Amino acid sequence: MLGNPAKLSESPQFLILKDCLARRLLSFPELQNPTHAQESSEPELRDFTSYLAQEVWSTLPTAYLEASYENKSHIPDDLDSIPLDSTSGSFIDTLVSYGIVSDAEASQTFLRRVLAEYLTDVCAPPPVWSSTRVKECEICEREIPLTYHHLIPRSTHAKAVKKKWHPTGMLNSVAWLCRPCHTVVHQVATNEELALNYHSVDLLLQREDIQRWGRYASKQRYGPRRG
Repeated sequence: MLGNPAKLSESPQFLILKDCLARRLLSFPELQNPTHAQESSEPELRDFTSYLAQEVWSTLPTAYLEASYENKSHIPDDLDSIPLDSTSGSFIDTLVSYGIVSDAEASQTFLRRVLAEYLTDVCAPPPVWSSTRVKECEICEREIPLTYHHLIPRSTHAKAVKKKWHPTGMLNSVAWLCRPCHTVVHQVATNEELALNYHSVDLLLQREDIQRWGRYASKQRYGPRRG
């Protein structure tokens, strides 16, 4: 079952699969020929890739749809064992019509390579938090001393795992914020609200109060005034 496309767009696994398809498609000069110029532009390539990804997604076993670092042991090591007998006919016909592959067998080889990249990406371990450090505050964009903000507050970790809000690999995700911005984040929402609804910088920046604060803070000097 394909499911609701709106829900697919929220699935991190689906987005990773789509990116893997896009990377492989971009390596084919066939998509850059004048005949297919419309599909070579960014919006059309995005739609083209989304269509192919949905066709693939609807035929994959559950283990692949839910693949992650935490449950990678459920994924077979032998990529040739990936069952592709139910590969969408539309997926095959589309690849053939665009000259990306020559026949159904070649389409399965293409798809196995995409899935190999997908499994590598989706099952990768989360980054060590210190490796994500940046020079500028991720809210006000000032280059000043930074602190690390646990995007899923530590006080909520046990509950987040028990209620399956997030995979355990996400628990130590951090944002690098200056002390004033860090304080504001904890003022606008409780730890549980942060864990549930604001567990990324992008989600925090969707709040109007955070946007207003960020604009204000970005214009403030750091440190004592001189003169």
